[in-house]
Amino acid sequence: MALLQIAEPGMSTAPHQHRLAVGIDLGTTNSLVATVRSGSPEVLSDEEGRSLLPSIVRYLPNGHANIGHKARVHQTTDPKNTIVSVKRFMGRGLKDIAHAENLPYDFVEGEGMVQLNTVAGVKSPVEVSAQILATLRQRAEDSLGDDLVGAVITVPAYFDDAQRQATKDAAQLAGLNVLRLLSEPTAAAIAYGLDHGKEGVYAVYDLGGGTFDISILKLSKGVFEVLSTGGDSALGGDDFDHRLFCWITEQAKLAPLSEHDTATLMVKARQAKELLSTNEETTVEAILKSGEIVQVTVTAAVFSEITRHLVGKTMNAIRKAMRDASVTVEDVDGVVMVGGATRMPHVRRAVSEFFQTIPHANIDPDRVVALGAAIQANLLAGNRAEGDDWLLLDVTPLSLGIETMGGLVEKIIPRNSTIPVARAQEFTTFKDGQTALAVHVVQGERELVSDCRSLARFELRGIPPMAAGAARIRVTYQVDADGLLSVAAREMRSGVEASITVKPSYGLGDDDVARMLQESYSSASSDMQMRALREEQVEAERILLATQSALDADVELLSQEEQAAIGQQLQAVRDAVTASNDASTAPGQRQDALHAAVQALAKGTEEFAARRMDKSVRKALAGKSLDEV
Repeated sequence: MALLQIAEPGMSTAPHQHRLAVGIDLGTTNSLVATVRSGSPEVLSDEEGRSLLPSIVRYLPNGHANIGHKARVHQTTDPKNTIVSVKRFMGRGLKDIAHAENLPYDFVEGEGMVQLNTVAGVKSPVEVSAQILATLRQRAEDSLGDDLVGAVITVPAYFDDAQRQATKDAAQLAGLNVLRLLSEPTAAAIAYGLDHGKEGVYAVYDLGGGTFDISILKLSKGVFEVLSTGGDSALGGDDFDHRLFCWITEQAKLAPLSEHDTATLMVKARQAKELLSTNEETTVEAILKSGEIVQVTVTAAVFSEITRHLVGKTMNAIRKAMRDASVTVEDVDGVVMVGGATRMPHVRRAVSEFFQTIPHANIDPDRVVALGAAIQANLLAGNRAEGDDWLLLDVTPLSLGIETMGGLVEKIIPRNSTIPVARAQEFTTFKDGQTALAVHVVQGERELVSDCRSLARFELRGIPPMAAGAARIRVTYQVDADGLLSVAAREMRSGVEASITVKPSYGLGDDDVARMLQESYSSASSDMQMRALREEQVEAERILLATQSALDADVELLSQEEQAAIGQQLQAVRDAVTASNDASTAPGQRQDALHAAVQALAKGTEEFAARRMDKSVRKALAGKSLDEV
């Protein structure tokens, strides 16, 4: 006799219950939430059938807030309290925000991340983003009829640790269980790859409202491997709006504008940009609060010309990403267009001409990221259907390393390493009897710590006193699937250990990632020379310490003349170390001079070292018979 499970129509019961999870595209201009129902991803709409939620929050004097469409209508009437494009402020300090002087907000310089002063009090970008996410969470729960087990939230591939952590904090503040932070281009590739069964090398060109990402991916038999990422976390559709706004003010010969008039013209510029995607020309008309009447006609050709440099920036990022992935235009099988800003015809033309192919744009570029995130969320929630056999391999955008003696960087996890990833390396002590080790975690591509970004510091204490070089300290770096880092250090003989989860201080500059990479390319040769010099300086310090320690212990083994000779050689090394810091001489020459002094000291102490060895052997054999030996 068969056993039947009875359930309401449309509902299933445990243990076969479908676990509710969503994908959220937290965008600069608009945000969306999507889920998988009946095996297909779909974007969820609000009660009025609108799928796009404007990423706008307006704060009210009573402490409440309007979110989305209700907030957008007040963008020009109450610009100071209506926060637009908050994604650009996530994990950023005031000095890092592009065009801050043209924004209507009352910024407050906080510790690390900028704050915004509103009628409802000071708000952080994390709080503003949390309200957008909470609105999407409520929409999903209303549509699906139950609580969510979790969400996959997308972030630009070029978001650094600070921006990713800020996004995760906002999600948790909104009451969401974060299953994964997923790179936006990777989410788009999931939507295209799974729906169309594609294989080969693909470029994902993602130009959103506030960020640009380019990712080179390899799709093969269900494996999504990110070969490289690139982009600009301070370049997006907003910059095209701003350039058109500046052009309009120049053509209309407008005097410096009030906050209200600036907000009004920015909205008009955005509307004109959108109209030029389907029209050859449009007229910008506005009556400003100052009484001035603006009436300027702009053509698609003019708009293309005045924003040519912005499109050029994206092309430069593409070239770098392809160089990192070791692929050529001929190797690329297709290009996926993502983000509302890719609707601009001159952007599509530039991409098509570069890759010599017509880009894929048959999935709505506003929705494709959310759909891919929903597919990933569905799998992470445990709703794997038959045939859902695929693997996602994302990468780290910058190298992660540790400071070693001499201010050098030893890279533990190179950039573009597939994540999640864990790498370990062994280090040792520099001085005799050293009982603690300072671990300095850095991020960047340069050879010297001073040229990289500091992420965190911690100390490993309780190392048993040993001779220099005897301790074995294993340092492990682990990057999780969200791109967030944890570091642990363990002395292998004693077992003492210490660890830290790197929760970065918010505030890395928008151009820092691109700058770090550019500088690493342009200064590779000089960096290697400086590294070699620093290594020679560390070796000199080591031999000075070791020689002085030996003299303190066994000086009686030397004659007065020998002591004087070694003393002169020690001083020669000290003088060479001092001279090696003179920047007026080329690094290679400084290294050569220091190396010669170190070698002279090493040769001059060979006989002393042999006598010390004889003494140690005699001491070890004293009082023992031949049989015992």
